[in-house]
Amino acid sequence: MAALIGRDLLGLADLSSTELQELLELATLLKSQQLKLQCNKVLGLLFSKASTRTRVSFTVAMYQLGGQVIDLNPNVTQVSRGEPVQDTARVLDRYLDILAIRTFAQQELETFADYAKIPVINALTDLEHPCQVLADLLTIQECFGTLAGLTLTYVGDGNNVANSLMLGCALVGMNVRVAFPSGYAPDAEIVEKARTIANNKTEVVLTHDPEAAAKGASVLYTDVWASMGQEAEADNRLPIFQPYQISENLLSLADPAAIVLHCLPAHRGEEITEEVIEGSQSKVWDQAENRLHAQKALLASILGAK
Repeated sequence: MAALIGRDLLGLADLSSTELQELLELATLLKSQQLKLQCNKVLGLLFSKASTRTRVSFTVAMYQLGGQVIDLNPNVTQVSRGEPVQDTARVLDRYLDILAIRTFAQQELETFADYAKIPVINALTDLEHPCQVLADLLTIQECFGTLAGLTLTYVGDGNNVANSLMLGCALVGMNVRVAFPSGYAPDAEIVEKARTIANNKTEVVLTHDPEAAAKGASVLYTDVWASMGQEAEADNRLPIFQPYQISENLLSLADPAAIVLHCLPAHRGEEITEEVIEGSQSKVWDQAENRLHAQKALLASILGAK
């Protein structure tokens, strides 16, 4: 993975199809312990949004690679007192080897990347969640042995996860269907980018019909109906999104061997039922574990671990 050394990952389209496939292969080797890599580097975590899986998986991944982690909580840094992003970026560049940022605006992430010479990783913005989708694709590949030709159906809000899923599926040759209520579409530029990557070899389908989208799918995927920063809208969204719940009925329309994914945290009884998330077709916990392995592969590749 020498091609990734020193590079940023601000969105999934920063990777080529080959680079993404190679990252998944490396993650598989690291997870099975067929390969062990080391790099004595320092990762900074600058998270403006709450986090469990992203924070812990990045931290454990870096420790397992032999590196160190500094948790740069914005509330206890000068960021909370209004220090300009470009100033913080230039200072952290002098201390750290790599920086993972979890924030609201994609533009803030891109500004950090512009002003810092060290690699910057998108650990979640309102536009994309690329590290989540690396883990998702790893999980799907483990379940089916391949990715090309499979169909993933995402139902719910056209949010950052939906955006990155479209790009990720297009890059690995999967069909992707996104079913959402009117007014909650994925980002239009991301949709066009995914269709350009797919190049008519696979489908990127948008629909308001969750049942049509679920028919014959290999993967059913959902996320919370109100993301971080949208909590005030949660109650108003409930009746709008109710038809987009992954229930046993919706799952019955998918391929009999279909799996169910959810990036967590889950609101049981809202976007997914208790029966489905705890059912035999749920791979949610494998998916959560794979955040560790996918991100370890990403860190090792960018930092040139040996």
